[in-house]
Amino acid sequence: MQDFSTRSQLRLMAIPRLAAAGRWRVEAMRALSEPCFLWFTKGQGRVTVQGVTRGYTAHNAIFIPKGVMHGFEAGPNVFGTAVFFGRDCDLTLPSAPLHLRIREVHAQQELNVLLDSIGRELTSDVPAHDRATQHYLGLLGVWLERQAAKAEPEAARPDATQRLVNRYTALLERDFRSGMGVADFAAALGVTPTHLTRCCKAACGRPASTLLQDRRIFEARRLLAETRIPVGHIAASLGFTSAAYFTRAFQHLTGKSPTAFRRAP
Repeated sequence: MQDFSTRSQLRLMAIPRLAAAGRWRVEAMRALSEPCFLWFTKGQGRVTVQGVTRGYTAHNAIFIPKGVMHGFEAGPNVFGTAVFFGRDCDLTLPSAPLHLRIREVHAQQELNVLLDSIGRELTSDVPAHDRATQHYLGLLGVWLERQAAKAEPEAARPDATQRLVNRYTALLERDFRSGMGVADFAAALGVTPTHLTRCCKAACGRPASTLLQDRRIFEARRLLAETRIPVGHIAASLGFTSAAYFTRAFQHLTGKSPTAFRRAP
């Protein structure tokens, strides 16, 4: 089974394939160690980036820098392409997340041609195919920059609620293994747990505690699926006070015990 959160090489994947090993692979909160670009060509759903949930539909382009917490719905009628740039990517790419609604047919076609060209060069063995791939990726970066500039005049600036939730998810991604609870995160942000939870519900429809638990359990599922680390060690590495508490929390969220999840095909 592939580990989409730690692989470091450039790759293109059809969005339906991302969820082939379970919808948790795309829907649960996580952050990648590499930039990611999502291009939806059919279907609709919701995407959560930095704790803020928005709807997406066909011809939406979403760029997620490395280290930014996110998750998105990928139902059976959703199609498109995901680009994972690799941990060693040195391209000029946006430093902040983007959610672009591409209305111009020419811009849609331009992006489709770029993605087709990248995919073709990636699987080619002709001379200089690796250099050609990098050039096409550079053009993808240019396309993103230009589309972001077009969208700036109509883009709404984050309000105080969104800014707080952005800060919370960044801190959560850094410290979710520490055993800190919502009250600890709220104190670090200088707000009350009640206020933090209220802002999270307004931004993404979920309380702060759910975002925290979702992130921890995603990492637990990933470790159970991709490694042979003992369950007790996984629990300790994610800040759970005991293996029994970890098992209860895991089963409550997934419907399976950690051992049963690991044994499942």
